[in-house]
This record gives sequence, C-alpha cells and structure tokens, in this order.
Amino acid sequence: MTRLSNSTLPDLPAQILRPTYDRAALRPGILHIGLGNFHRAHQSWYLHRLMQQGLAQDWAIIGAGVRPYDSAMRDRLAAQDWLTTLIELDPAGRSAEVVGSMIGYVPIEEGHAPLIAAMADPAIRIVSLTVTEGGYYLNPDKGLDVTHPDIRHDAENPARPRTAFGAMVAALSLRRAAGLPAFTAQSCDNLQGNGAILHQTVVGLARLSDPELADWIEANGAFPNSMVDCIVPATGPAELELVRELGVQDDAPVTHENFRQWVIEDAFCAGRPDWNLVGATFSDRVHDYERMKIRVLNAGHQVIGNVADLLGIVTIAETMADPDIAALFRRVEEAEILPHIHAVPEYTPAAYLDLIKRRFANPAIRDTTRRVAFDGSSRHPGFVLPSVRDGLAAGTPVTGLALVEALWARYCTGTREDGSVIEPNDPDWSILQDRARQAAADPRLWLVPALYGELADTAPFADAFDGWLRLIHKEGARAALTRYLAM
Repeated sequence: MTRLSNSTLPDLPAQILRPTYDRAALRPGILHIGLGNFHRAHQSWYLHRLMQQGLAQDWAIIGAGVRPYDSAMRDRLAAQDWLTTLIELDPAGRSAEVVGSMIGYVPIEEGHAPLIAAMADPAIRIVSLTVTEGGYYLNPDKGLDVTHPDIRHDAENPARPRTAFGAMVAALSLRRAAGLPAFTAQSCDNLQGNGAILHQTVVGLARLSDPELADWIEANGAFPNSMVDCIVPATGPAELELVRELGVQDDAPVTHENFRQWVIEDAFCAGRPDWNLVGATFSDRVHDYERMKIRVLNAGHQVIGNVADLLGIVTIAETMADPDIAALFRRVEEAEILPHIHAVPEYTPAAYLDLIKRRFANPAIRDTTRRVAFDGSSRHPGFVLPSVRDGLAAGTPVTGLALVEALWARYCTGTREDGSVIEPNDPDWSILQDRARQAAADPRLWLVPALYGELADTAPFADAFDGWLRLIHKEGARAALTRYLAM
C-alpha cells in the first residue's frame, strides 16, 4: 500500500496514471470554492489533462471552502499534497489516474480573511464555484433573496462576510482599490443560466453595500454560463476500499463514470485555459446544452430517485433494472420532457435520452437513490417544474410529471413503504415533512406557491397531482405506477 503524496508518485502501481509535469513549477490561476467530488472529477481533471500536454502551467487551482465542515476536506487533501485518485468505473473495467492540478487550499476562518486575500491576488484570474443548486440565495421569483440573514449580514458587514459571494465582493473591492483587473466568476453548478445567476448574486450583493463597486464589477467582470456533466457518486467505505484494492492509500478518492461533458460560453475577462484542447466545448449555445442536460438527466434523476428510495431500492442502476420505474422514466421523458428540448450539434433529444439511459444503468457506478433525491426543494423547482410549465403552455401531457411530484410528496413523509425511516434528506426536511404529512389528507397543501408558483392553482397539473397523491397514500406507489403506465 502506497500512501499518496508527491514523493510517492513514482512508487504507485504501474497501471495508475500520474502527473508527468513538474508540480513544483505550477503557478496558481484559478481559485475554486467547493472542493467536492464533482469538481475534482471534472474541472480539475480537464485542467490536469492540459498540464499533461505541457500547457496551462500557470492556471493551477487553489481550493477554498466557506463552511466549517470544509476544514476536514482541507486536512485530508493537505496530508496528500492536494492529490486525488480518480477511479473510472465502467462495465468493461476500471482505470485510475492521479490528478495534480490543485496546489493549495485556503485556510477556513470566520470572516474569510484568507479567502478574500487569495482572491484579491492578481495571479487569480478565475474564481469558480460548485456550491450546489440551492446555494445561490434565490427567492421564489429566482431573484436574489435580499431578506436572507446571510445576505443581510454580508451587506452590512462587507469586510467580514459569511458567504462565498460576500467574500468575492470583498476581494473585488480590494482589486478595484489597488487598480487591479477583475477576475472571471465561473459557476460550475447545475443551474439553467448558472453564469447569469452568479452575476445576479454577486452584483446584487455588491449593490446593497457599494453601488459604485457593483457598477465596476458590471463593467469589468465576467460571468460565463456553462453546462457541466459527469456522474460522480459520494465517497464512502466502498470507495475507500476500492482505492486500497488498487494499492493506494488515498483518504479522498473519487469514483466517476466514463463520460464527461463541459460546454462553456467563451466570455472571460482575464484569460482562460484552452480546455477545448482536452474535450470541453466553447459555444454560444450553452443554454440549449443546459436545457437538454438539466431537463433530461437532472430531472430524470428526480423522476426515478424518490420513488426508488421510497420502495427501498438503493442504487440508480438497480432502479433502472426495475421494470415499472424504468417504464416510468422512459414514458415521462419521451412524452412530457423531450417535446420541449432542442437538438444540439452532438445529439438529438432522442439520442441524448438513449445516452442517459445507458449511463443510469451502469452497474459499476454505485450512485445512490438517496444522493439523487437529496435537496428536492431546490431540484424539483429547478429541474422538473420547467417542463410542467412548457407542457401546459404547449398543450402536451403533464400527468406523469404530476405523478413524479406526488411521489416526492409521499417521500417527504419520512417513511418508506416497508415502514423504515427515511433520514432527513433536504435542507428544509422538517418543513417538508410536516407539509407532506398534512397533504396525506389534503394533497393541495403540498402545492405551496414558494415551490410551485402559479402551478399550485393551475387545474390540469394540480388536479392530476391531487389524484395521484390520494392514490399513493391509499394503494401505494406501485399501484400509481401501474395506473400511469396503463393510460
């Protein structure tokens, strides 16, 4: 067993790829906030592959976090010189590669002084983020929630912020005062128009405390939209054992599927790596790619994740092997989601759905239904409900999507159909659970405007939801699937 570090890279098993570049000569260019598994399997990997070609040596990544629990990840990565073992899981076999594009991690402190100083460094030309879909402080109308306590705090205490966005504003203020250029702010989260949303959050927050700074950011900064895609399970005991089987002691390994996609709007204010040389796509049609991926893949996860966990199915691959759930997925996608998707150069909507079905069915990826079902209060409004609205506007069916929402409501009661407890699986779990239990008697209580907006009172959708939830509570989820598939 070889403990992962710079000094032990030559000792790793021969089949494991490793950096061929001199990591000691790398210079920072990107600061990334949110060093979870997805970033290390995606953006970090693209940059690493450029470095393997002798390119982008001045674009190395400095990691960062804004929550106390991020310190644990910082400690694990520091102990292995910021290296990560990526394990690609494919039915045909697995392979491993050590990624070395990250060279540091900012200390995590209350008030974020080290983070602000790091982003104010002129060497940093891109600040990127993966802070989850629900992390952008959006109100029900998708604007900045200026009433949120964190946003109010940062507006009133701009030099000692709580949030990543407040720290970005503080750093941009320092850069402006020093006569330095702004950095590009790049969201890597699953949000339609993620760059526009990041722009709204950063500029909107700046405007609350310093309107002139907000104007400067508007004029000098950049917020490119992007679409990111790779299925990356959480790391648990099985993944830690898997890396040990390869002969490596890595306390923060990452497993991932054998598919990646990154489509980026080429709108950077301070330069960028040539990610297109290693498979990324620069395009002015990011929104079409985003729409396809979010509606088909991310919404597809919500179509199957809640009902599968409700029925005690543990992984997404096992879920796709269930005939009823697989049929639900196929029919909802084909009848209620694909009609509202535009083709992109690589895929027609139907071809993309076939790709997603194969990826979801990959038995080598132990992606759990619980992970997929997490944070439904952000994911259902963001991923599923846009297709409901499009269907109502176009006169296409929404019955299956109403069933998906009813299954989520049943899931949030907190018990599976076998009586076992569903542990809290949403930042707003207690609120959702209370509402879900009340909705067992009156389904319309679930359809609150904060989540559903005008759909709460839109008859074709609301009536179908009401009927489905009553049926689920009376006869069970399988009965509802059977009824829908027989229509």
